[in-house]
Amino acid sequence: MEMMGGMMASGNFGEAAAVAGCAVEDFSVMGSYNHSGVQAKLAGLLIGLGKYSVFTELSLEINKIEYKPDISIYPKRGLSKPRDILKMTDMPLLAIEILSSRQAMDELIDKFEVYFNAGIKSCWLVEPAIEAITVYSSLLEYQTHGLGEVVDKQLDLTLPIDMVFDI
Repeated sequence: MEMMGGMMASGNFGEAAAVAGCAVEDFSVMGSYNHSGVQAKLAGLLIGLGKYSVFTELSLEINKIEYKPDISIYPKRGLSKPRDILKMTDMPLLAIEILSSRQAMDELIDKFEVYFNAGIKSCWLVEPAIEAITVYSSLLEYQTHGLGEVVDKQLDLTLPIDMVFDI
């Protein structure tokens, strides 16, 4: 692998991240129309609830490895002053991953295992292709929502599912 101006010449950023010890997303699956639109819409709906601080692509440091859920929510909090936080060590209440067309489900379930072991209370798996959201309260306890409302009993949170996919 050759370095060119700080970038990997091979274009295999996932391999470079693995070498660096980071669990960073494969850049080839990021930024799709559906993924980006659903991420923005879901973040907006969560912000609209007014009781959480909502972050997209926030770096979480778990066991010295960086993870970036598509969306993370925390109890309401302000800006970090006087310095920004580059990697959060305080875990969010909820981590949301949006399944991209080129991602494997197992990859996200593996992340959920790490998230739950780090103390995250709830994880959502959003599937734009079938307009469904699966809410996990543990790896073995989950419920899939395709109509009506998304209900997260761990966080006492409810959203109309049709609004999530109406981008």
